[in-house]
Amino acid sequence: MQKGTRIRLFITVFTTIILLSCGGGFRKLEKNDDWKIKYEGALAYYENEDYSRASILFEQILPIVRGMPEGENVQFKLAYCHYYQNSFLLSSHYFKTFYETYARSEHAQEAQYMYAYSLYADSPVYNLDQTSSYEAIDAMQNFVNKYPNSTFRDEASNVIDEMQQKLETKAYEKAKQYGKLRMYKSAIVTFENFRKDYPDSDYNEEIMFLKIQAQFDLAEQSLSSLQKERYLEVKKSYEYFIDFYPTSDFLKIAEKYYAKSIENLSKFATQNIN
Repeated sequence: MQKGTRIRLFITVFTTIILLSCGGGFRKLEKNDDWKIKYEGALAYYENEDYSRASILFEQILPIVRGMPEGENVQFKLAYCHYYQNSFLLSSHYFKTFYETYARSEHAQEAQYMYAYSLYADSPVYNLDQTSSYEAIDAMQNFVNKYPNSTFRDEASNVIDEMQQKLETKAYEKAKQYGKLRMYKSAIVTFENFRKDYPDSDYNEEIMFLKIQAQFDLAEQSLSSLQKERYLEVKKSYEYFIDFYPTSDFLKIAEKYYAKSIENLSKFATQNIN
């Protein structure tokens, strides 16, 4: 570094320290026309974990330093400022902008991971809208595909698993809700779709039992012309159930639905003979 450059840097840092140490230092920095002083001030606030003030100063100088060597650092740290303040939608935006703008940066991989992680952090509890969960899964999967040997890979895989579990739980609760509301046809369809979407789910034993229950309740309230067909569906589902879960905790109750269905089918057979 040349002597003149060192002197200018020293003056900039010294001026920044004076401004930060004086009363109303942040306000003076905001009003200062020298972007370098604001830059040093923002870095100082960032290092002191005052991310609110740091982000304000970084935002002010970002249009000025874009295209300069400092621009990359400002963009990256600004994204983290929002992340540390739990403003995850903003941090996802800035991390995405960073890795798209500075694709060759040494921080590009981290920025792409943090973009996906910010979406994950913004994901709500399972019973709310899960749009950000789907976006987080897609973003994390894209990251893993692009950087299969990344040091973030294991954590990225854990995030994907957690998000999928959350979506699975939401689908499970939604399916159960149809049964509670006595919307038996919708419940049956939803139970079938759940097993197709989540074939390895731990919920599938209960889901298969609840399907038998919904089919039986539907048959009970159906017109007599439809009951035979629907009791046969109960019988078929029960036989399928015991093949998969012969020692299930739900077996005794399922057997009652099966036995009652067989009894009703026998009545239909007797009526046909007569």
